[in-house]
Amino acid sequence: MRFLSRIAFAIASIVLIVLAMTLMAYGISGPIIAMRNSWLGMRDAVIQAVSYVVIAIAVFDVAKYFVEEEVVQTKGKQTLAEARVSLTRFITTIIIAVFIEGLVGVFEVSNKSPDEMFYPVFLLLTATLIVLVLGIYQRMSIDAEKERKEKDLPE
Repeated sequence: MRFLSRIAFAIASIVLIVLAMTLMAYGISGPIIAMRNSWLGMRDAVIQAVSYVVIAIAVFDVAKYFVEEEVVQTKGKQTLAEARVSLTRFITTIIIAVFIEGLVGVFEVSNKSPDEMFYPVFLLLTATLIVLVLGIYQRMSIDAEKERKEKDLPE
């Protein structure tokens, strides 16, 4: 069953990598097409390209995480610290993508229709909440590691 799981994660990772590359190419093509048509549309095309590239990087990082954690690694996490570091790297990528998407949304909406500012601001608040929860997780994880080490030490 473990072998089938590894194959499934490998295939999913390859698909995600291809989709991320496609999304990145699409994002980069936007400003090139806009430059040919009009310099006025260039600003929006560049902001949209940033959004596509950041999302593509986040998708690529998810694929990389799957490969590292589910395909290549043959044994489970050895320590709480390894699990914490791995999860923190993964969540940090998601946080960065959400923050950048929120910022891109603020830039897109601010000039056109400020009344639609709720969604990008909500994204920024959500990313902030994820950072706070990650901090709480880090603190609890480190405390659990210390407690475990104290129990393992001879008295």
